[in-house]
Amino acid sequence: MSKLDKNIRAFLTVVFALSFFVFGWLSNSAYEPGKRIQKPTVLDEIKKTKKLNVVLLNAPSTYYIGVEGAQGFEYDLLSAYAAHLGVKLNIITANTIKDAIRLSKLPHVHITSASLAKTKEREKKFNFGPSYFEVQEQVVCNRGMIISGNFPRSIEELAGLSIKVGEETSYSETLRSLQADGFDINATFDTELSTEELLEMVASHEIDCTVADSNIYALNQRYMSQIESAFIISGREQLAWVLAPNSKKLEADMYSWFNNFNQSGKLAQLKDHYYSYVLFFDYYDNTMFYKRVKSRLPTYKKYFVKYAEMYGIPWRLLAAQSYQESHWNPKAKSFTGVRGLMMLTLKTAKLLGVKNRLDPEQSIKGGTRHLNQMLKYVPDEVEGENRLKFALAAYNVGMGHIVDAQTLAVKMGLNKNIWSDLKKVLPLLSQKKYYKTLKHGYARGSEPVRYVDSIYDYKDILQNINEEDKEAKE
Repeated sequence: MSKLDKNIRAFLTVVFALSFFVFGWLSNSAYEPGKRIQKPTVLDEIKKTKKLNVVLLNAPSTYYIGVEGAQGFEYDLLSAYAAHLGVKLNIITANTIKDAIRLSKLPHVHITSASLAKTKEREKKFNFGPSYFEVQEQVVCNRGMIISGNFPRSIEELAGLSIKVGEETSYSETLRSLQADGFDINATFDTELSTEELLEMVASHEIDCTVADSNIYALNQRYMSQIESAFIISGREQLAWVLAPNSKKLEADMYSWFNNFNQSGKLAQLKDHYYSYVLFFDYYDNTMFYKRVKSRLPTYKKYFVKYAEMYGIPWRLLAAQSYQESHWNPKAKSFTGVRGLMMLTLKTAKLLGVKNRLDPEQSIKGGTRHLNQMLKYVPDEVEGENRLKFALAAYNVGMGHIVDAQTLAVKMGLNKNIWSDLKKVLPLLSQKKYYKTLKHGYARGSEPVRYVDSIYDYKDILQNINEEDKEAKE
């Protein structure tokens, strides 16, 4: 090896050694004990993407599409939290609690809201946020069993009865625990049906009993006259949201927000809006209706006649609708906050120019105008008396669900443009196997059917009273 080659090799060796020294020195200078590169938290991700990804159970107690769009106690609560964060609420719908739990495990889901109770088993598996509602599990049975003498009043009396609850619910945990303790309970655990669907099965006496949280029972009893709470089967349980794993920062922020939301009285207002029934509605019998035709209708008849002529709608139909809505009580208020003779929401009243919903004339004018708007939304293919029935149903449940029912009618080979066929389809909107394929999801489809039928029953009575009065005068 030449002397020149030796010098070059020595030089490269020195340079190589120096580079290692410099790199080591720089690395040591930059290092600070205890300082690590931190991965963005779940809360950081939410704020960066401006999206709060939420799994929501499509049910009356949580989230559904109502007359004025999305609503539900848990939906409103989540919307308030999303507003606090300054982000958009991105909803992923679930049809059963089992479905919600499955979806909660997706990597991009931040919160799961499905009226989930903090049970001991669940707390081992999930990270819960703050409790927002207290409930108790109730055994709910068919009212007709009272007459037959089979209505249960204790756990022991469940022996021999057919009971069905949803799988992976707190109810299935409760019943399995009781079975393990030796109680004779003939229970089946369904993976497909929602609690609301099971309550409907109880109402039609396809099964004897099911189990439901007290808030879910309260929301459904006014629509299902044949269900009755038998007894409480659990202690007090706390409902809470399931949070994504490793979301301590999100959890801390949520607890802080929830504490302020609760102390401000907004949580109490929300509970009052959905659960405090100021006036409990049912379908009054003909005797009561006849009495009120004489005692109440004369005060408001002139307004029904006036605005019926203005909008081209039969006045007796308007009067019948008002009776169905408020029993002709100008101060009526429902559990959802709608008020007055025509039971207008505050939002709808503002859009219609109604300044005082408790003023009889303003309410009747606004309600008639609103029904007229629904008539304009009814497809042109719907003709004759069917148009009024479609509009009334839309007044009750929203036009979106009417369109969904028409879509379903076509699939079932029915005529989507006649009420007699549509009323066969509407009740199916509360069944998951049907509503999960439709744009607007779950709806109490049997309610607009009863609503329209009741209005036309009252209208016919008013017509008959009119004919009887004519005969009496002659």
